[in-house]
Amino acid sequence: MQGSLGYVIWTTCYLAVLIGLSAYGVHRYFIIYLFLKNRKRAPVPAGRFEQLPRVTVQLPIFNELYVVERLLRSVSELDYPRDRLQIQVLDDSTDDTREVTASCAEELRRRGFDVQLIHRVDRTGFKAGALAGGLESASGEFVCILDADFVAPPELLQQTIQFFTDPKIGMIQTRWGHLNRGYSMLTRVQAMFLDGHLLLEQTARSRSGRFFNFNGTAGLWRKTCIQEAGGWQHDTLCEDLDLSYRAQVAGWKFIFLPDVVTPAELPVDMNGFKSQQHRWTKGSIQTCKKLLPGIWRSKLPFAIKAEATGHLVSNFAYLLLACLCVLLHPSTGGPQTGWLRTLLIDVPIFLTASVSVAVFYVCAQRELHPRSWMKQMLLLPCLLALGVGLSLNNARAVLEAIFNHQSDFTRTPKYGIERKSQNWRSCKYRALKSTLPILELAFGIYFSYFVWFAVSNHQYLSVPFLLMFQFGFLYVALSSLLPWSPKFSFGASRSAEPIIA
Repeated sequence: MQGSLGYVIWTTCYLAVLIGLSAYGVHRYFIIYLFLKNRKRAPVPAGRFEQLPRVTVQLPIFNELYVVERLLRSVSELDYPRDRLQIQVLDDSTDDTREVTASCAEELRRRGFDVQLIHRVDRTGFKAGALAGGLESASGEFVCILDADFVAPPELLQQTIQFFTDPKIGMIQTRWGHLNRGYSMLTRVQAMFLDGHLLLEQTARSRSGRFFNFNGTAGLWRKTCIQEAGGWQHDTLCEDLDLSYRAQVAGWKFIFLPDVVTPAELPVDMNGFKSQQHRWTKGSIQTCKKLLPGIWRSKLPFAIKAEATGHLVSNFAYLLLACLCVLLHPSTGGPQTGWLRTLLIDVPIFLTASVSVAVFYVCAQRELHPRSWMKQMLLLPCLLALGVGLSLNNARAVLEAIFNHQSDFTRTPKYGIERKSQNWRSCKYRALKSTLPILELAFGIYFSYFVWFAVSNHQYLSVPFLLMFQFGFLYVALSSLLPWSPKFSFGASRSAEPIIA
């Protein structure tokens, strides 16, 4: 194909994709720089409340039979005056969860808690609609939101509420922990993904004055901030990201507290994880389309506009990565062409994409686990491979958002899994399946041939990268298609993390 029109087109497309991925790599390095520069600038409350304000704890629930009791038990153990606390159980469930929440709510009332149980019939707006409906009768000046799979630490409110003594503060986000981090290779890699986002990105943006987002749960809002920003809206699948940016554009300030950890359960099955990633990816692109033009028309400083752009368009990287998978192909021109392909493809990919991702997650793990981060890094190749394996799933989400394909808010099934001995396969909830794993399997087989071709033609520098693509697609595809899911584990594991880091 070399010298032909096809080769010119392929080279042009490849270079365009590579330049795009390089831009994301540079942005990732910039986030690391902001984090290292500002990590010692821990926020401190402006003062202390003479009397603790009233707080409403909102618990949006939909068919969470296996985790709802754990959630309500943790909320009942919050270290906060009962006469200053309202609990709203926003239960839209259509199964036996309704009976469980009703029973738990009644028990809490007998213990002296102010509990309001709200059940909607039509689920308009899904989670955003439930939060908006609850806000209408919320008696608290501040609202704490906890998803069903989270476990509120007793100190959560006491460690966060005093930051609201600054009237400009509209939201406080805590860092997510992981109840079942050591359950399988999938959960351990998920934990690394989230650690990078929640520690590096949120800290860097928060402490450098850039915009960052509420993560949908494990945070507190000032009620007037929600109202003045336009309230909860459900025209995107990321109502949290949407409201966060609208509030900050309106002038409200946010705080991220990395040392206050609210643990949660990670998805243990591949289809549930992919469904979650699809929703987050699609919702972020929807929010980008909705808000980014207005951000650039505003009078915000250029640095904030630029970082907001980098943040809101970040998931387009999955579309570029999927394109890269299509553009990669075995060389057909002998050893000389093989070395040329290595110089033009493998080395640039390594320098612009793989290295930046590796440095990003190494930095996060070193910060969180200073004594054991090297052990955590044994999973780095798996993390890179899983990112590749998810590229088709998330690229589809990007395209659906671009072309305004509507889809419902699909919950991620949770099973109350905290220990390795627990089994989720007999549980009643299952994530929705699709035909996409067939295509992922085809890519895995194709890259298996690609690996064989590289070895046969002595292109040994290509092999590690191609193995990463091969393993990523095969692992994601087989874990999605088969009734079992590999539970590889590396080294010692923990079933839970400490609530306070």
